[in-house]
Amino acid sequence: MAIEDNPISRVRYGEELRRRREAAGLTQEELGQRVAMSRTHIAHIEAGRRRPDVEDARRLDRELGTDGFFERFLPALDGRKVAEHFAEAAELESQAVAIKQYAGVLVPGSLQTPDYAREVLSSGHPAKSDVKRDSLLVTRLERARILDNFDSPRLTVLLGEAVLRQMIGGAQVMCEQLRRILELGESRRIRVHVLPFTAGAHALLEGPVKLMWLEELPPVAYVEGLKSGRIWEVQETVRELEDVYDHALGDALSHRKSLALIGSVAEDYEHETQREHEPDNCLA
Repeated sequence: MAIEDNPISRVRYGEELRRRREAAGLTQEELGQRVAMSRTHIAHIEAGRRRPDVEDARRLDRELGTDGFFERFLPALDGRKVAEHFAEAAELESQAVAIKQYAGVLVPGSLQTPDYAREVLSSGHPAKSDVKRDSLLVTRLERARILDNFDSPRLTVLLGEAVLRQMIGGAQVMCEQLRRILELGESRRIRVHVLPFTAGAHALLEGPVKLMWLEELPPVAYVEGLKSGRIWEVQETVRELEDVYDHALGDALSHRKSLALIGSVAEDYEHETQREHEPDNCLA
């Protein structure tokens, strides 16, 4: 899902950052060193091509003495509501030419079916109204549009077996969700690998990670926790996270065996659906 930003606001944000930086007598490199951001990131923000996250903006405000200006300006850049910590990652996802992602418990957002996504969005705390939930649902489902182009992004998904087994919304919902992943894998739109329970301890036990490669920028990584997330741009760190991902991938099933397992679990859910005497099944 692309963030629907206001291009004029982005340009103005960048112009104001450049003006404040130059007034402070700092180069992009010097400012980047002081606020733990790369010179490239600073340059792209000033050119209106990148959006700083909240922590970036707060560090800029502290360093440049701008009394919260850059943090307060952030809402003007976005036209859609996503979790604050995910905003920049969602934008990068829409620009990526290749993505490698690990999910340990939930199906990644860009692969979720409407019913699965609705159940996930209904489960949060505090509870959301139906109107707010459905608004978030539309935004989440639009992220799946990155799959409309067969060639880009190249998507590799590493799933913990718990993703297949965790019952979200009941057998019918799970059956349809796994069939969706199976369809994408069999059509060669995505590569899927499952880390089976039998793999035991593996390199990505600590949580989800997403690695993204972009056409004109160095690769970045996104690491997420409960109501938090961080974009990593420092290339040494990105390479370390890629190495961790590859290490865990080595413990996973092959693409073909993963699809076979996903298909088998989907059949189990279909049989469960039939036992529950539901009128429809996901193969109809």
